[in-house]
Amino acid sequence: MRMQPRQEGEFTVISCGMLGYGFPEISLERAVGVGLDLIAVDAGSTDPGPYYLGSGKPFCNDAMVRRDLELLLDAQIESGAKLVIGSAGGAGSDVHLQHTLNILRDCIARRGTPRKLAVISSEMGKDELRAALRAGKIHAFETPGLPSEEDIDQAAHVVAQIGVEPIAAAIKGSDADIIVSGRAWDPANIAALPVARGYDRGLAVHAGKILECGALAAEPVGGADLLMGRIRRDDFIVEPCTDTRACTVESVAAHTMYEKTDPVLLPGPGGISDLRQTRFEALDERRVRVSGTRHIHDPVYRVKLEGARLAGFRNIVIGGIRDPGMIRQIDEIQQGVVARIAQMLSPRITTDQYRIRFHRYGLDGVMGRLEPVKATPHEIGILVDVVGDTAEIAAAAAGAARSLLLHWSYPGRVATAGNVALPFSPAEIPAGQVFEFNIYHLMEMPDPVARFGWRLEEAA
Repeated sequence: MRMQPRQEGEFTVISCGMLGYGFPEISLERAVGVGLDLIAVDAGSTDPGPYYLGSGKPFCNDAMVRRDLELLLDAQIESGAKLVIGSAGGAGSDVHLQHTLNILRDCIARRGTPRKLAVISSEMGKDELRAALRAGKIHAFETPGLPSEEDIDQAAHVVAQIGVEPIAAAIKGSDADIIVSGRAWDPANIAALPVARGYDRGLAVHAGKILECGALAAEPVGGADLLMGRIRRDDFIVEPCTDTRACTVESVAAHTMYEKTDPVLLPGPGGISDLRQTRFEALDERRVRVSGTRHIHDPVYRVKLEGARLAGFRNIVIGGIRDPGMIRQIDEIQQGVVARIAQMLSPRITTDQYRIRFHRYGLDGVMGRLEPVKATPHEIGILVDVVGDTAEIAAAAAGAARSLLLHWSYPGRVATAGNVALPFSPAEIPAGQVFEFNIYHLMEMPDPVARFGWRLEEAA
């Protein structure tokens, strides 16, 4: 089915979900044929955990990021649409931002078509954070209590999740072709340009919420594809860019509630999207019209802070157990192994210098204590996860766990050889540094545009 050209008064935007996840080239070609105002790309998330923020490493593979950027850059040049990239590099620190810019500049140079870039940093300074904490400008968010000044000092990087305003200011205040920002609220990458052009903020943010993950809001569900939004004065339309997918009332409404604690209120920097009067209507077998969403202004502007500190070093052991007798007693065996390790390593290494977790896949490896199925399986996979203050401590505890688990004696044991099948040699696998979120709070930000200003550069 041919996609309709852009209509008078429509603002057209496509989103690919995540930079580096890939998407079909045919979807991009069809979207460019419609006529585009905006190509919006979310490049990061906290979903993969704190490692990337703490380490400064990019989240997605460079080769895949380059592949996506080359295609999106070609589409931007051909269509003349703005290209907005948020949460650059995965976690959005200055290190991640610079890494993404280096790849983008190289892609531009290879094409020989100069582009103007507006660059927005969202990394926070330690002195600024300490001053805000002392002034009572930092508040709890999803976790109890406030950070300490020690938490601020220990964080490898702290970023603020910027909203619509800094991106919109960069668009209005420059003639940039491409806007690249550090950590950004996912809907902001999509909503900033239509808001800057006078479209309703509530509708623009809601469209951003649905489009941010690409084809996850379509059927069949799949993240590695594009989704198009057509924002209008009183509503917006969501549609896929290929004939193999369809947006339905169910799929679009369901994604509206994706990653939300409240089904009808979506808080973000600057206010709340109110969905209590929202309507979802099927226009045909592949398009959905959304209307009625409104923006509620927050008189106190706040941004979410994300910070990560080094928590230790990981070493893992992977094995399989196929003795039902051992599986039935696995809780007692684990407790015995942990107690024996403490005896073996003491006093040189104490229990406050390492921690051990067992993941039992096939038994309760996913749900843990919440697992409702209590039947004993005939085999399980076991992952021994050891985190120590140093790599050497983690390796020592993991080695002890592997040898003890392998040869542990338990009632009903038949074999005199090992109890655990180990697929790898060496069995202990060092997994490097471990980071943890130690700042996950809200900070008052009276003037986000002034704080998160943009710089303009020309890439050729």
